[in-house]
This record gives sequence, C-alpha cells and structure tokens, in this order.
Amino acid sequence: MERRKNQVMKYDYLIVGSGLFGATFAHLATKQGKRCLVIDKRNHAGGNIYCEEVDGINVHKYGAHIFHTSDKNVWDFVNGIVPFNRYTNCPVAQAPDGKLYNLPFNMNTFYQMWGVKTPAEAQAKLDDQRREAVERMRTDGVTEPRNLEEQALTLIGRDIYEQLIKGYTEKQWGRKCTDLPSFIIRRLPVRLTFDNNYFNDLYQGIPIGGYNRLIEGLLEGVDVELDADFFADRARWEGMAEKVVFTGKIDEYYGYRFGKLEYRTVRFETEALDCPNYQGNAVVNYTSASVPYTRVIEHKHFETFGDAVYANPRTVISREYSTEWLDGMEPFYPVNDARNQAVYEQYKALADKETDVIFGGRLAEYRYYDMAPIIAQVLRIFDTVHNTH
Repeated sequence: MERRKNQVMKYDYLIVGSGLFGATFAHLATKQGKRCLVIDKRNHAGGNIYCEEVDGINVHKYGAHIFHTSDKNVWDFVNGIVPFNRYTNCPVAQAPDGKLYNLPFNMNTFYQMWGVKTPAEAQAKLDDQRREAVERMRTDGVTEPRNLEEQALTLIGRDIYEQLIKGYTEKQWGRKCTDLPSFIIRRLPVRLTFDNNYFNDLYQGIPIGGYNRLIEGLLEGVDVELDADFFADRARWEGMAEKVVFTGKIDEYYGYRFGKLEYRTVRFETEALDCPNYQGNAVVNYTSASVPYTRVIEHKHFETFGDAVYANPRTVISREYSTEWLDGMEPFYPVNDARNQAVYEQYKALADKETDVIFGGRLAEYRYYDMAPIIAQVLRIFDTVHNTH
C-alpha cells in the first residue's frame, strides 16, 4: 500500500479513520474518480480489524473478528478484494462446573448439560425450567422481567443461566445481572439440532492472509497519512477537502458539549507459546465469575485447519478482560442505556444538520456494528451521496 507524505492539496474527501468504514468509503469513492485522503491517529491502518503477525500467525490485535453475512452483495464485494477462507465460528464455553459446553445453545449443549438425546427431551427440560422461572416471578407479584436475570431465566431456565450466562455477562458488563436491564437479552437463540455453527448467516470466513490484506486492497491507490491526529490540527485537515467522512467519536467531534458518551472496553493479554495447539479451538469462553477473563482466543485456528495446525510448532493466545472505559482507553462497546442514548440523540441532531460531513461507524453512530453491516451501511451512504451529485 502506497503511503505518501501529505501535501497541501485539495481532496474531495478527508476520511478520518482507516477502519472498515473509512477504508470502504475511500475505495468506492476512488473508483468513481474522487480524490481521498485517509488519516488515522494510530500507526497502522485498519482500525480494530488490524492484525499483527507473530511467529507466522495473524493475531487479531483488537479482538477476534469473524466476517459473516447473508448479503451476497457484501460477500461478493469483500471477496472481490481478497478471497475468504471457510472458517466457521463454533465457540466452546468452560463453565463454573468445570465442564466444556458447545455454543450456541443447541442439542450438543443440552446433552452435555442434562444428558437429553432427542429434541423432544430437550424441549421438555427447557419448558420445565422456564415454567419454574415464570412461577417464581408470579409468586413475587411480577408479570414482566425486571432485569436481565429474570429475563434470561424465563428464556432459558436456571441451569444454563447459572452455568453459561450469569458469570460471563457480569464480567462483560461489570454489573450484577440483577442490576442490568432486561432488554440486553431480548432473546436467546435455542437450536434443537446438533449444530455448533454460531451464526445463521449464509456466508462466513476470514480473509486468506488476514484482515490486513482486505484493508490494503481497499486502500490501494488512496493517500493515507498515519500518526495523524485530526483534532490536533483540525482546521488544516478540514481545509484540505470538500467533505469530511468522520468515523471517530461523535461526542469528541462536537467538543463534548452535551457530555461524554460511555463505553465498555477490552484489555488483551497476548502470549506466544511453545506448543502447536493450546486449546483446540479459536474461541473458548470462560463463564465462571472466578476466572477474571471472559475468553481466550487462539489465533492460528482462524486460518489453519486440521493437521495443518501442527505445521507451526508455536501458537499465540489472547486473554480478554472486559472493563470500564476511561479516557485514553480504546472505546469498544457503547453503553446503550437511557442516559447515554439521550446524550447521543443530542449529538445526532447536530450531525443531521451537517451538509459537508458524513458520520459513520460504531463510534460516530454510537452503536455496535458487525463488519458486514458496516460495509452495507457504506454502500448505502455512498449511493445516497453520489446520487445527489
């Protein structure tokens, strides 16, 4: 990827942030003959899908990223940049009882939990546990779940809640399930089949050679300036382009005038090991409250399958710790409670009045996005922008 020194010149678009939203927008605009300058305050492009090579293994530096979609246009688009492999996400959970369970909740999980072998047996067990939860609420004079715990118990029952949901969720949010709103778990997928594929989407995989190849393909022919802080020299950057595509924090863009939005963040503890196969799976969740991390990622399993895992005698793992976000940390997950949503709506009202700024991505829109919806969003925005010219 060519990276030229920034010169004082006019661009059609200044794109703040080289993550998937910014890189995709730059790619599409460049194909239409527009001149784009992408800047990023980090020393690498790619945002949170950036990979760092360690011992020949692509390490997902900012957490596991698994591309999945049922949108054929999006799938064809990314595969037109770099071919994707056949990786299928089949996580495993180590529970407080010490056992391993398959995720998502399916017949394998129910067999491991209760010894049931048929869908009818599993359904009967689930119905019994759900009924107990509803009756307990009625005894307390409650008709609707008041918190996440009651919501989960009515959806899946006590056994799975206590072994696979409670500890993990409390670590993820840093709050007791009884203090979390019920809407966080509106539904829990239950499959009465022996299917460990976590996603229901038609297409799923990882770019062959890692996500850096996808970003490099998207930014081919685009001017990119790294270690470039938009807010450190805002007037100069804004004066270089007709329009700005902003993918950073929307509250920071407006000088925090309505207050700061809150996030959860993740700390990664990455370790290279002298063994070819540490846990036999890319993703293992740890649902016990006594284990401080939420999951362990073994990165080589995203791109290496079967006996090929043993061709490299080394492996790399990352333990993930969920924590409260503070200034200076990477913001990961928006805290979409009533207070934060009200603050965001004030910023969005300002953004909606902008004529020369396009806001996009999880930080600018204060919402969690998977990768495929980000690309679909860019395609829609790009079409709207260029259909008005």
